[in-house]
Amino acid sequence: MGWRNWIDRLEFSLTSSPDLDSMIIAILLIAGAIGIGWYIGRRTGPTLAAQLTRLTGKNFIGSPTSTMGMVQYATIALLLLVVGQSISLRPLANIALALALSLAVGLLVMTLLRAMRLNRGTAGFVSIGISLACVAGTLGGMQPLMTGLDDIGFTIGSHRLSLLALLNALVVVVVLYLLARAANQVVSHLIGRASALDLSQRVLAQKLAGIGVIAAAVLLGVDMLGIDLTALTVFSGAAGLAVGFGLQKTFGNLIAGLILLMDRSVKPGDVIVVGDTFGAISKIGVRAVSVVTRDGKEHLIPNEQLMTEAVENWSYSSRNVRVHIPVGVAYSSDLALAQRLMIEAASNAARVLADPKPSVWLKGFGDSSVDHEILFWISDPEDGVGNVRSDILNRVWVLFGDNGIEIPFPQRDVHIRTSPSTSCPTQAEHPEEDVQ
Repeated sequence: MGWRNWIDRLEFSLTSSPDLDSMIIAILLIAGAIGIGWYIGRRTGPTLAAQLTRLTGKNFIGSPTSTMGMVQYATIALLLLVVGQSISLRPLANIALALALSLAVGLLVMTLLRAMRLNRGTAGFVSIGISLACVAGTLGGMQPLMTGLDDIGFTIGSHRLSLLALLNALVVVVVLYLLARAANQVVSHLIGRASALDLSQRVLAQKLAGIGVIAAAVLLGVDMLGIDLTALTVFSGAAGLAVGFGLQKTFGNLIAGLILLMDRSVKPGDVIVVGDTFGAISKIGVRAVSVVTRDGKEHLIPNEQLMTEAVENWSYSSRNVRVHIPVGVAYSSDLALAQRLMIEAASNAARVLADPKPSVWLKGFGDSSVDHEILFWISDPEDGVGNVRSDILNRVWVLFGDNGIEIPFPQRDVHIRTSPSTSCPTQAEHPEEDVQ
């Protein structure tokens, strides 16, 4: 062989042995797979991480370094698997290839589980178990283990439940859960980027897509596990009654939420008033609508309540909202000047719209004041109305004080009288007293 002639020129003496030749070939193949995997990971890892982040909207499989490591280990494992199936080597070389393959698979699983934020101990335990299974499977030692696991079990009617079946079911459930989670994340992010749909339609499409992904995962799992659904027909009637009575409210809220999203009567970002709750909708969930108040409190209102009760939507067709502020002016004041000052105070507020312009209405003549109302428009009701009211009233107070406009307060004249036969020293001193 060429490599042996090259070694002979270096004056090394090697014993001719098929095992040694196969081992050297295995070492060269492992080194080549590691080199190719390292190169491909370095070249494609960051790009793949950026593409996954763009599709999912976040670092779904960890940092770019984790992605690069997973690409490297996956490439090494794939190359070693192909080589092991394509080349016939001696048993010792096959063991070396199997160990290298199991190590690459174990590191791949470890990196993937750590990227999914699983703790190090659990990830290490799972990766070691998979590595051992990979070694046994590569060397043809899985069949005795599988036979032993299948022997541990019991039979119910015509169905057999064994430890092997339970392990298969566990693996299928975990894999389908991870795939469904990843698919749901990708689909939700892609729908969220669809500019042709408004916010309410995007939320509805995301909810329906999530339900579709879960349904597809369940049906696929049932098919992969070979579960016979006809065996459950006996319990279908009882299960239907249980769902009808026990989960009536849950399904009612689910249907109500879908209807709210379809008719777009309320949508995320709308400012609504339900009962005593005033705030902006942050999320329409399966069971309830999340409304965040100006105090930072998050109220979870059942979807059915928004369907059956009166709801004030301050941003249903337009985000412009008119605010009323009552103001009283003394009878002795110049009403025309007071009204101009009130309009000036409203016009100078930062959140008040210039069009439509603020206005002042004379509402009536009260017991101690001439009642007015300042009316103005804002376009950001989600920021609340209490702060803009306070701003305008402070401006009114300063302007009225600078221009001699009096803001009255209730006054009463109380006259204290006594009968002629009763003498009261305080009556002579204070025949009458004004109580304010």
